[in-house]
Amino acid sequence: MGRMFEARKHTMFARWDRMAKAFTRVSKEIVIAVKAGGDNPDNNPALRRAIQNARAVNMPKDKITGAMKRALGKDTADYAEVLYEGYAPHGVAVMVVTATDNTTRTVANVRMHFKKKGGTLGNSGAVGFLFNRMGVFRLKPDSVEDAEELELEMIDFGLEEMGESTDDDGNPVLVLRCAFNDFGELQRGLEEQGIEPVSTGSEFIPQTLMELSEEQATEVLALVDRVEQDEDVQFVFHNLG
Repeated sequence: MGRMFEARKHTMFARWDRMAKAFTRVSKEIVIAVKAGGDNPDNNPALRRAIQNARAVNMPKDKITGAMKRALGKDTADYAEVLYEGYAPHGVAVMVVTATDNTTRTVANVRMHFKKKGGTLGNSGAVGFLFNRMGVFRLKPDSVEDAEELELEMIDFGLEEMGESTDDDGNPVLVLRCAFNDFGELQRGLEEQGIEPVSTGSEFIPQTLMELSEEQATEVLALVDRVEQDEDVQFVFHNLG
């Protein structure tokens, strides 16, 4: 009985940690969007996307509003997106997306995380050529009447890939990808269809995947997990198969 309680408690705390991390990530997205384009979502596509992403992780409305108000304050930190590239153990390529107000702190921390888990942080361009940066839109399947017809129509707006996947809670989603430079076009195409994505963003998609043993993969994922826990880190992408 005691072990079952401890297991449930561990699961509960892990869920809270993931939720807290998600709230921090989308709060920074909101701040960046408001500072760049104002606090009116109707005139600020980046803010609309950030609010969608906040809703996707079940961020309460008052926290979304609070993040927007904080962004307008004079004392709110100015975050900048900074990319870091490196290798995890066994040659797995890693891309780290951060939102930071102190690059000196961030690069030192990211370098330490890599070193502690047997990886190496590289210079800009070290592994970026192994990935394609793509715009990504996730939709609820029931928001689309005919997926095949939507796919054909969105090709004219830059759609390159469309497929099925699941979100973090195991719910089915449709995933649409386009070239990063076509992000605005595909967003416009979906808006013209009256479709509101569950979440949007950009991802680094590996061109090829590396296959490792279970033991080796565990070492790689330990590094990825450690980097993801850093408060400045938004996303971590890798080419582990």
